[in-house]
Amino acid sequence: MTPPSLRGRPRRATSHISIRVAHGLIGGVVAVLWLLWPELTASSSGDRPSVITPVVPVPSAAAQEDVEVAVEETPTADLVLPLIALGAAAVLAVYAYVRRARRTRTRTTPGGLPSATLPTPSPLTELDEQAQASLVEADDCVRTSREELAFAEAASGREAMTPFARAVREAEWELSAAFAMRQRYDDGVPSEASARRQALAGIVGRCTEAGRRLDAEAAGFDAVRGLERGIGAALEVAEARFREVAGRTSTAEAALAKLGRRYASTAAAPVVGFVEQAKDRLVFTTLHLNQARQSADLGEPERAAAHLRVAEGAVDQAAIFVTAVDRLAGEVSTAGTLIPATLTGAEAEIAGARERVAEMMRGAEADIPLGELESRIMHADAVLTAVRETLTTGPYDPLDTLRRIVRAVMPVAAGRAGVLPVAGELVARSATAAAGDFVATHRGVVGAEARTRLAAAQRLLTEEALTADTLARTALHLAEQDVRMHGTPVAGTAPHSTGVGGALLGGILLTEDSTPGAPASFGGPRTRARRNFPLW
Repeated sequence: MTPPSLRGRPRRATSHISIRVAHGLIGGVVAVLWLLWPELTASSSGDRPSVITPVVPVPSAAAQEDVEVAVEETPTADLVLPLIALGAAAVLAVYAYVRRARRTRTRTTPGGLPSATLPTPSPLTELDEQAQASLVEADDCVRTSREELAFAEAASGREAMTPFARAVREAEWELSAAFAMRQRYDDGVPSEASARRQALAGIVGRCTEAGRRLDAEAAGFDAVRGLERGIGAALEVAEARFREVAGRTSTAEAALAKLGRRYASTAAAPVVGFVEQAKDRLVFTTLHLNQARQSADLGEPERAAAHLRVAEGAVDQAAIFVTAVDRLAGEVSTAGTLIPATLTGAEAEIAGARERVAEMMRGAEADIPLGELESRIMHADAVLTAVRETLTTGPYDPLDTLRRIVRAVMPVAAGRAGVLPVAGELVARSATAAAGDFVATHRGVVGAEARTRLAAAQRLLTEEALTADTLARTALHLAEQDVRMHGTPVAGTAPHSTGVGGALLGGILLTEDSTPGAPASFGGPRTRARRNFPLW
């Protein structure tokens, strides 16, 4: 039996061969010397051939006799031992060199595997693509799980869903950490290639853990929710939500029209088309609520659960569209009333900045050079002048007007006017919410970069409003770009597939080879497509 310490180690047949060759060489040298030994010893005892010595002039006969005696007394056997030592040393040197070269080639890592067998590190671009794909997948899983959890709590109660709510929160924590790591990576931190590879591996690991946490609870979630046993209570919740959202659609449409009449076109830009998309999702909801009820009546509970699940996803996104319109209308109205106070506060900040310039000219120290401060004051003055002109001539965009004031004045502000931070936070919250709504309702095609910027904006919202505003607007731009590049979700429409394109854009239906697949359900990457039943 192979000892446990040797299991899994590669055999070194080539190393054994080199050892045997060295042993053979040593044995051969010893054998030859053994055969020649009698001949050599015989020669040394008097049977050897006579030694021919060169004839040299000798001063006397006695000297000649001494020379002959000295020659006869130098035996050939005296050279044997040095030759043996030199030969053995040479063989051992060759043997040591072969062994050292072999060890260098087969040197092992601390884990015990030969370095030649270690996998080649993946190129950074491949690992980067894997990290982005992991972020998108984990974000979709968390969003879908949160969505279905809300419907389950409405039907079964919060207490019954406590373990699953905890799993969603834990997955959110992992995902948030992954997005933070990705934002730092995109900002160039860390800069070393090896450290960046580790950062990408860490992102993948966080996303994997988020998905694993949701996968672990998927079976228990299904058991508690019990859709396969009957969809009665869940169907009632979905139908009530459908009626509520449908009733709000006309109100949202009126609010959007009012924004268009009163303000500049840019004021309503973040929600243009939202009412139409809400109606599209509601049509899709109607279709699948009816099919869910029919499947339940026919004794097909699993298919009924699949139809109900896509109906829940569609009505939830319809609610996001309608809510976004109502929220933006309120934000624009608030911004309009805040503009006069913000202008007054901005003027106070500029006056304070001019006082600092005067002090600096008298020799006072400051955080920024005098010339730069004067340049900032001139820019803020120019922006305020342009804002006043826009307010006079109209129409204008209240949120954008606040953004211009805050961005121009904050670089010279010293905290005299508390209204400026309030205005900045209102603008940032509006931009972040708009980006979040768009990503949520188009997550089937939105990539990792837009999601990463959105997550960063949400983290910084209460600490760095201006930075959060910039990140959120960037996220919205990137998400819209992803949708434009993706184009039509499906090449054609199958029978009874009204609203399928929107469902694919929204990630309500997963795709299989560019065709509609299973409804997205509570769970991670391994379980979210488990309700894979034909819906058409």
